[in-house]
Order: sequence, then C-alpha cells, then structure tokens
Amino acid sequence: MKEPRTPTPGPASFDGVRLTTAGIVVAVFLADWCPFCRSFRTEILRFAAERRWKLLVADLTSEESPLWDRFHVEIVPTVVVFRDGEAVFRRDGVAGRGLGPTDLAAIGRAVDGEVGRGAGRGRKPSA
Repeated sequence: MKEPRTPTPGPASFDGVRLTTAGIVVAVFLADWCPFCRSFRTEILRFAAERRWKLLVADLTSEESPLWDRFHVEIVPTVVVFRDGEAVFRRDGVAGRGLGPTDLAAIGRAVDGEVGRGAGRGRKPSA
C-alpha cells in the first residue's frame, strides 16, 4: 500500500511555538532513526486519512533541528494538535514504547472535541 503524501513542515512553518497554518492541524514529530516512529507513522497516516484530518509530519531526524527545543520534544514520536496556530493538545511518546492505539484514540477524541469547539475556546496543551 502506497503511503499518502503529507506536508512535512520545517522550522519556517512555525512562528515560535505557533503553527502558521489555520484551522485544526495535527502535527506529528518523528525521526527516521526511531523504530517506534516508523510504525507509528503508518498508523497515524491511516488514522488521519480515515478522519480527513489535516496532518503535518515534522521531521526531527536531525538532532540539530530547532523544533526539538521550540516544542520541548524529548522523545519521538510526539503529537501536537493545533487550532488556528495554537497548541491545544499534546501526546508525548513513552520511552521504549512510543505511541500506540490507545494514544491514537486519545488524539482522535481531542481532535473531535476541538473541531466541535470553534475558535477562541481552547484547552492548554498538557505538559
């Protein structure tokens, strides 16, 4: 099965910790060297396609990427949900496990909740 194409934002796609894309956007921070990222990428791409999410894949393969520090990413994969550029939900990977089906379900609930909220009424992302 061919993997769907998703935009891969670099540091220029972000203004500080804000995403420059409007609406609900799910950003997944991955690195090519991470075995958990490789399996999670396939899962989240399929999950997002079924739900017609706007998904961005942020490549953190380079440990020099400023996105590591800007978004306080300590482990990959990490998922951040943005609404109108502001982070409203976050799920960090777990050492030795990454992210899995339970995490995808939580991300799905967060996105569904944000879609129903409308602009201006968000939750703060979890640490």
